[in-house]
Amino acid sequence: MVSLLLVLGLLVAGFVGFNIGGSSTGVAFGPAVGSKLVRKVTAAALFSVFAFIGAWTVGRNVIVTMSEGIVPAAQFTPVAGVGVLFFTGLSLLVSNIYGVPASTSMTAVGAIVGLGLATGSLNEALMFTIVSAWIVAPLIGLVIGAAIGRYAYPQLEARLSFTRLERQLVQIDRSGRFPRLRLNRNASPRDLIGSALVLAIACYMGFSAGASNAANAVAPLVGNGAVSIDQGVLLAVAAISLGGFTIARRTLATVGDGITDLPILAALIVSSVGATIITVLSYYGIPASLAVSTTCCIIGLGWGRASRAVTLTELATPPSESKPGPNLSTGALAAPSTEEEKPAGPTVGELAAGESPTPETSPSVPAIGEEDIEELTAENLFDPAATSRIVILWVLTPSLSVVGSYLLFALLL
Repeated sequence: MVSLLLVLGLLVAGFVGFNIGGSSTGVAFGPAVGSKLVRKVTAAALFSVFAFIGAWTVGRNVIVTMSEGIVPAAQFTPVAGVGVLFFTGLSLLVSNIYGVPASTSMTAVGAIVGLGLATGSLNEALMFTIVSAWIVAPLIGLVIGAAIGRYAYPQLEARLSFTRLERQLVQIDRSGRFPRLRLNRNASPRDLIGSALVLAIACYMGFSAGASNAANAVAPLVGNGAVSIDQGVLLAVAAISLGGFTIARRTLATVGDGITDLPILAALIVSSVGATIITVLSYYGIPASLAVSTTCCIIGLGWGRASRAVTLTELATPPSESKPGPNLSTGALAAPSTEEEKPAGPTVGELAAGESPTPETSPSVPAIGEEDIEELTAENLFDPAATSRIVILWVLTPSLSVVGSYLLFALLL
């Protein structure tokens, strides 16, 4: 019976890791594939390598927290381990049905909390720290995004641009006796710098995803001693890599549909901020959601960009009937930065679809308070109804995981 549960636990852990790889590869390397810097297979290979590095280094701290910190390791019996992994996998199914990137980390922790509440073994002090981090981390992403959007984004947008490459940046030259790699001859030095930046941040995202997500797949198995931490990392990364080479192809192929309105520059900024927040938390052994922190950074970046239409004094002035105050929107990221009718740089979707024009001279940047608020808020980057649905599911999914796990372990097991 124990061996059967062990096999079942390994299969469920592999299923969880497989789905993590399928979703995380697209998030990390979507801009790189969309802008034709790398092919899908190369993206999956790079993601696998850096996810392994992240899981093998700082990811160990998260595994320790989830396997023996939230509840004692002795609570992870073979049955309990399978139960926790079941609810983690169930969250992925729910998120896929509703098309919302649920936080696997938050849901996995929720399942462990349900086990701790049912057995009276929950480490309440540690959970207070984890929940506090869940609240503070998105706020930090929001504030950083707002500051960059208000003070740095227009200057970066004016100086950095990304052209569309008709063919991949790195190509195989078969003209000689032996095939060799060479750079795209049509790529300018500016393209090479921008491409290196996009790839570097994509690899950084892969590192962060491995650091935070490996524990979600194998922590219960490490807790009950079925596998060691080293074996757990190898199992998790193998499953994540398999997902990256298979189902992630669909995520990468549809990158233009998901983030069409998000410019490449904005995608790089929010990816860097989100990955840094999660890497720092992973170093301290705190499981957290990359999707939540990244989304809050996007909202802050858009709001900060729109806030350039007014000064700090105008922002701080309470609205009145005579002066209702500015109507700021997160849609500023998708709006033009000059009086022209097109953005200064292409979006991820345009690069993926091959519709991006070659940028010309860098536009000038108006001073804060001199930009037209109607132009800055011309387009909405977020649908309020969709955003509300995402936030509700982010809260609801871990809550259901806690309740379901508690009922399972308190009443049935």
